[in-house]
Amino acid sequence: MSFFSKPDETLPPANAPLSRDRIEAILTSKGWNYGIDDDGDLGGSWDGNVFYFFVMGTKDEILQVRGRWSRTLSAADQAQVALLANEVNQSKIWPKVYSRVEGDQLGVYAEVSTDLEFGVADDQLGQLVECGLFSGLQFFEQLDERFPAPDAGPADANVYVEDRPL
Repeated sequence: MSFFSKPDETLPPANAPLSRDRIEAILTSKGWNYGIDDDGDLGGSWDGNVFYFFVMGTKDEILQVRGRWSRTLSAADQAQVALLANEVNQSKIWPKVYSRVEGDQLGVYAEVSTDLEFGVADDQLGQLVECGLFSGLQFFEQLDERFPAPDAGPADANVYVEDRPL
């Protein structure tokens, strides 16, 4: 009896370099709508939130999936958003979340960045794209609960209520 088995004759495909074309192929294979903006950036809208897929780094080796929450808040809400962002950033590996003052408004973002210097398999790239999208969308749902839209009615029952001592 042998403790070693004969290796498969077929090897898994080699990792290929990251490219925008490969990201587009993933989005197309999922049937997701996307486009290229005037700056040449690849992006789309998921649940009303805009996400971009960037190929970055000196060797185009970094994939970044960056989403922006569909709503803006008053810049005065920055401290409350920072508390929520800090909770998320401490308790989760991804996404990295942050806010940015844009005029008198506050934009809120979620990002997942991955160094793929040694290439990436197609299925792995698909998982990374999905991770960036879905973890960002989960955070944006938390924002919707914590900061309900002013026009939210009874149908929007998923409203955050802060526990406060009486």
